[in-house]
Amino acid sequence: MIRSSKPSKQRKFRARAPHHTRRKFLSAHLSEELRKEYGRRSVPVRVGDTVRVLRGDFKGTEAKVEAVDYKNITIVVDGVSVLKADGTEVPRPIHPSNVIITKLDLSDERRLGGRA
Repeated sequence: MIRSSKPSKQRKFRARAPHHTRRKFLSAHLSEELRKEYGRRSVPVRVGDTVRVLRGDFKGTEAKVEAVDYKNITIVVDGVSVLKADGTEVPRPIHPSNVIITKLDLSDERRLGGRA
């Protein structure tokens, strides 16, 4: 995918990537059980998947994915939120590399190439 070793060109590639390529950036590792069951190490995160946060202040939190942001390459997990100075609670976006998928949403029969 990325052929250049220059950081500036790598940033440019990720910033200008088309939608079908950007989807790959939203991949997260599967849990050990899912990895054995599906024979894959990672899959792109979707709304409805259950994930466990591995890094940051919310480490250990396990909940469903509420939203996926293709522009900023982040996901919003239910229950992961911060308080603003005015007292309102806003969701805290998390990078997919900081979570592990523990349960897949298999409502789409085409996901994982029909292995579900």
